[in-house]
Amino acid sequence: MPSLKEVRNRIQSVNSTQQITKAMKMVAAAKLRRSQDAITQMRPYAQRLSLLLQNISASLDDAADNPYAVERPVEKVLLVAVTSDRGLAGAFNSNVIKAAQNLIAEKYSSQAANGNVHLLTIGKKGYDFFSRRNFTINKEFTGTFSILSFGAARKAAEFAMDAFLSGTYDRVDIVYNEFKNVATQVIRTEQFLPIAAAPVVQTKQARTEYLYEPSKEEIFRELIPKSLKVQFYKTLLESNASENGARMMAMDKATDNAKELLKDLRLVYNRTRQAAITKEILEIVGGAEALSQA
Repeated sequence: MPSLKEVRNRIQSVNSTQQITKAMKMVAAAKLRRSQDAITQMRPYAQRLSLLLQNISASLDDAADNPYAVERPVEKVLLVAVTSDRGLAGAFNSNVIKAAQNLIAEKYSSQAANGNVHLLTIGKKGYDFFSRRNFTINKEFTGTFSILSFGAARKAAEFAMDAFLSGTYDRVDIVYNEFKNVATQVIRTEQFLPIAAAPVVQTKQARTEYLYEPSKEEIFRELIPKSLKVQFYKTLLESNASENGARMMAMDKATDNAKELLKDLRLVYNRTRQAAITKEILEIVGGAEALSQA
């Protein structure tokens, strides 16, 4: 049985840990509210823009008019893994890492065997994991989520877009956590480039033709790169909200576990204290009897 001092020190240690997890839960809750508002406001705009982008790509007569939609034989792949810069977020980062590994093994195994699958990591956790396991990391962005902005997302998006246009990569995929609610984050794997054309639906609306001013091609040259950057920014907002939700739930569970552990430790402390008192009483009684018989 542990001594009273050991149990008392353990109680103090767990108590301190519980205070830290409570504080981290409150911080994560405050950040979650802001990040949830941001993604809620961005989603309708990004979804509508994505649909518009797909329809535009399908309506172009010549693939050369939209270089971001050019389909090439997939020989070189860039995989964007969106993780966090900090831990203590449950399975948030490990889920993205597992999904990225599964994607490489199942879909791009032949390219990986030739060393043609490269990674673009966003977040320190993803970079630390893949860099230690001999994966080829072409570019890494850390500290992005400390002050998440469209400018930070644009830099990463432009790197992937330029690499696709130059022919360095034939496919760019993104793996990230999509925010559903505080307790649920869903792993998503999406094709970023080339742009997938929207399926043609044979309705009256599908046959509607629009007049463009200035020319359709000129509008598309400006709109397509901007819309791609917006889609990338939406991905980072989804991941940021998911991270805060996962951290809040992890800290909530840690606080509850600390509470249960404290309860058990206090029982042990009381039992140990009672045993020490009982032992002391027996020693006094034994000593008194020995003196009376002397």
